[in-house]
Amino acid sequence: MKIFVALAGVVLIGAHCAQAFYLPGVAPKSFSTGDDVELKVNAMTSIEDPYPLDYYRLPFCKPPGGVVKKNENLGEFLGGDLIESSPYRIKMKVDMYCEQVCSTNLGRGETPPQGGSKKKRVSQNKVVRTIRRHYHNNWLVDNLPAASKVAVEEEPDDNSNIRYWQGFPIGFVDNASSLSYINNHVNIELQYHTVETEDEKFRIVGFTVEPFSIRHKFEKNVDMDEEEDFSTNNVAEITNPMPSCTGKNMHTDLSMVKHVEAQPATGQVLFTYDVIWSENVNLHWASRWDVYLRMNDAYPVKIHWLSIANSLIIVIVLFAMIAAILVRNLRRDVARYSSLPTDEERAEDMEEFGWKLVHADVFRPPSYPMLISVFCGTGMQILFMCIFTIIFACMGFLSPKNRGYLLITLLVLYVLMGIVAGYTTAHMYKTFKGKSWQKATTLTAFGFPGIAFTVFVILNYFTIAEKTGDAIPFHTMFTVILLWFGISTPLVFLGAFIGYKKDAMEFPVNTSNIPRQIPEQPWFMGTFITLLIGGIMPFGSCFLELYFIMSSVW
Repeated sequence: MKIFVALAGVVLIGAHCAQAFYLPGVAPKSFSTGDDVELKVNAMTSIEDPYPLDYYRLPFCKPPGGVVKKNENLGEFLGGDLIESSPYRIKMKVDMYCEQVCSTNLGRGETPPQGGSKKKRVSQNKVVRTIRRHYHNNWLVDNLPAASKVAVEEEPDDNSNIRYWQGFPIGFVDNASSLSYINNHVNIELQYHTVETEDEKFRIVGFTVEPFSIRHKFEKNVDMDEEEDFSTNNVAEITNPMPSCTGKNMHTDLSMVKHVEAQPATGQVLFTYDVIWSENVNLHWASRWDVYLRMNDAYPVKIHWLSIANSLIIVIVLFAMIAAILVRNLRRDVARYSSLPTDEERAEDMEEFGWKLVHADVFRPPSYPMLISVFCGTGMQILFMCIFTIIFACMGFLSPKNRGYLLITLLVLYVLMGIVAGYTTAHMYKTFKGKSWQKATTLTAFGFPGIAFTVFVILNYFTIAEKTGDAIPFHTMFTVILLWFGISTPLVFLGAFIGYKKDAMEFPVNTSNIPRQIPEQPWFMGTFITLLIGGIMPFGSCFLELYFIMSSVW
């Protein structure tokens, strides 16, 4: 009792002294008025093309000091992130109006269709090809990805009626002319929340981008060949300025853009941007990711619910079928065991049936004991990895603010759970009376990881050949190999050593020395038909969910 009172007192004193705390790696970043806010760019992605593209693969504006890589951890590299610096300058709570970034040459454009000709036009530059493949920009501010407004309901002041989509399009294709246009102006809308515990400190809680295509007519300060493919950071003089570009402290909006031409994805283009700061007193830093969790991502919600309902129905039907068969057989066996035998049954020495018919063969070692032992060990390794990952996520250690931490956690836990894989494999293999435990342990250490790593290397070669932005660099590949051979493999052998020292599992019934002969089965009980029928039902319960998983990965 005294110990309990002492512990309670320590907890109360600690709660009085510490008002709040953050878990390691998830502490928010506070800014003062006028502080620099860095805007970073990530690889461009498309829902139609699985290959991301490096942002600076296109002739976009580059920072004055050159492009600097901003990847911070192993998980970002493995996740395909290619985070780099940008030329956009933002200061905390400082609005900007039609700020010029640079003028750049996008190259030759498309040729408009002649009359009713259906001849396929050839894209003349990389920007046009990227726009037609529906690529999106992915920008970051304070590790918060940019969201674009894709639909606004009748009440624009009500934020609940606004839908968001992660990233924003590079450009669009006009339906009337079938020509591509680039979004060369963006309104960077940033929301902040005042920190209650710090004076004159603010935290960013919202980041949205509203893109526009505006054909700025301008005169460059530096002469430049129109066919060259590079950018400059010199300011140009706009000869057809909108009201927001005349120094009237007016932000660009849709009413201004309607009166100007759109910018074709060709020739010299001037890139500009506005920065719009607004305070959101209702949105706190801890809830700033809610808008991304509610994103539509261009897929109707009813389809997702339909897939979930389809999966649940199939699982319930499978469960009901198996339960009905088991209950029926169990009742029949119990009834026969409980009934009193007649004189004729005693005379005939009634045959074995039900459980008695198979009890001597149920726990017989399989034909390939090493293979099933390795599979069970690898499965336990993955299972424990998932369990601990879910526990860490529930505790709040895997915040979405820290990009790549989820992949790092999965990789490190999988490596550490190698001891579980080795123990399970060795213990089961000894139970099956196997003798080559070193070979079984080696297969556990190099089997599944070797297959996964081989597929990983092949896919990485494809990305290198396509010159995409998610190719894994050599030093990241070397780190993965070091984790595999330096930590995972020794732990597998250590677990196998411990497991093989344990006594084999004891089964409740003995196994006969002579296997029971299986009678000839009808054609529909053959191996191929059984595998086909047994695989269709589980596949039907998960293939629609796999569609959404692959779409989110792309």
